[in-house]
Amino acid sequence: MATTFVWKGKTAGGHVTSGEMAADSRSDVIKLLRQKELVVTSLKEKEKGSRFTLFGSRGVSTRDLAVFTRQFATMINSGLPLVQCLDILGAQAEKEHHRKIIHTVMKDVESGSTLADALARHREVYSDLYINMVDAGEAGGVLDVILARLATYLEKMDALKRKIRTAMMYPAVVFVVTIVATVFMLVFIIPTFANLYSDYGAQLPTPTRFVMGISNLIRYYWYALLGGLGAIFYAIGKYYKTKNGRKRIDKFLLTVPALGSVLLKASIARFTRTLGTLVSSGVPILEGLEITARAAGNAVVKEAVMKTKASISTGQTISEPLRQSEVFPPMVVQMISVGEETGALDAMLSKVADFYDDEVDTAVEGLTSVIEPIMIVVMGAVVGGMVVAMYLPIFKLVTVMMAK
Repeated sequence: MATTFVWKGKTAGGHVTSGEMAADSRSDVIKLLRQKELVVTSLKEKEKGSRFTLFGSRGVSTRDLAVFTRQFATMINSGLPLVQCLDILGAQAEKEHHRKIIHTVMKDVESGSTLADALARHREVYSDLYINMVDAGEAGGVLDVILARLATYLEKMDALKRKIRTAMMYPAVVFVVTIVATVFMLVFIIPTFANLYSDYGAQLPTPTRFVMGISNLIRYYWYALLGGLGAIFYAIGKYYKTKNGRKRIDKFLLTVPALGSVLLKASIARFTRTLGTLVSSGVPILEGLEITARAAGNAVVKEAVMKTKASISTGQTISEPLRQSEVFPPMVVQMISVGEETGALDAMLSKVADFYDDEVDTAVEGLTSVIEPIMIVVMGAVVGGMVVAMYLPIFKLVTVMMAK
């Protein structure tokens, strides 16, 4: 997992500069900075803290970056000098963190650095995809076109993220409400019945004893339960950070009914959109696949893309390794194959991405329609089951009295 380092250094002309860079090790940072002809004077790991301040997120969201990029493209297309564009964009940036980064980028560009190199010093905000596309735009003299294309990509990615959040929001809210209602009944309602049955005189029904046992467990051993749950979530989080753990969990999520379909379609949309944008911007296919793999969002899809990269380096096509991975649907593989044969791979990838954006919408609606009745039934069964369990002794007592 990459670590963010804070560095300071000097250019060949003696100009002092600084920035942040995400890399696997300190040596990687030093190597990258030396390639940019920078002499490192200070390098330390960035302190980990909250990404949130009193007034909101300290980080730069995809939406913020999309707005910045769209405005940047418009200004460049209008003929404004690069430094002036950055000065204006920095002044109107909403978040202070982003404003400072833009001003730092502007100073680096004023000192003679390329825009891509200046952005590369802030990889915590600007991804490899962003930097490589800007680099291709500068080299080809079509920076405004590339920025406009990049803005469109970011806008679509932001829309995709919001769709996934929407899909997860409803079941999460219903689940939380169910848990809160259940705990409330177990802590406050069930003990009242327990006091009522203290002089019952006969053995309570099994469901009643079971519910009362859970109530006592939560009331008297809540700290142990919270500690156990915390330990379980911590262990799962640590396991997910391992290569094997992430692959297994991501593979399992893809097999979950309804949810797996949404996640797979979203990953395919992200993969095709990212690769199509990079290819159309002139980024080499091998480098494009490397970037796309890191942005896949799913370890299973990432592995399939990396195998594709290895296959292409030996002279094979893109579509064949994707077919062998059995992750991508036949339609996706076939359209990519046609794109390779006709020389219109970028256009075909964009069409697949548009199609799967719509498919994500449909899958989200389907997921919501499936989960809604299931969650309602589960909530009703839990709450109703506890109510019935607590009234069983009364029913039993009435039956005995009527029999007499």
